[in-house]
Amino acid sequence: MAESPSRVNITNLVADHHRAVYQYAYRLTGSVPEAEDLTQHVFLAAQRNLGKLHKLESARQWLYAILRNRFLKEKQKHWPLPAADLQLDMEDVPDTQLPETAIDREQLQAALNRLPDDSRLVLVMFYFEESSYREIAEQLQLPIGTVMSRLARAKARLRSILFRAEADGRAQPSNGGLASLAK
Repeated sequence: MAESPSRVNITNLVADHHRAVYQYAYRLTGSVPEAEDLTQHVFLAAQRNLGKLHKLESARQWLYAILRNRFLKEKQKHWPLPAADLQLDMEDVPDTQLPETAIDREQLQAALNRLPDDSRLVLVMFYFEESSYREIAEQLQLPIGTVMSRLARAKARLRSILFRAEADGRAQPSNGGLASLAK
């Protein structure tokens, strides 16, 4: 028998979801200290708002939403440029499809860190949370077309960064890759 949300305590949420929340925070921030701070803020907010958790089965998604909102709020303080002002250099986008290659996790995180926050966010939501375009659009309050174009540009930019690293001889094949973003 599943516990009702009113009987769930923060200790159980932390025990069950800390690793997943931390991994998501790390993928968004690319920094251990920032991911730790963000994770701590998520569980503090969860404790204050535990009564708002209506379905125990939705706890992870609820925690992810808290994390995402906190991340966006923090980034607004530090990045005043509107996303529409971002310039994408199309010269950096490879013309050909890259072969499926394994990418080291550290190399992947370094490449993610080089992406603008809005690009990194949609990539992480798509691959880590396995959210659909529609779910991302609803959660970020964006038109679905904007989500689709941001995701396409983010994937192209990430491939370009990773391809350049591989061409420079910095790639260290391992058990990773774009599909392993959630790991």
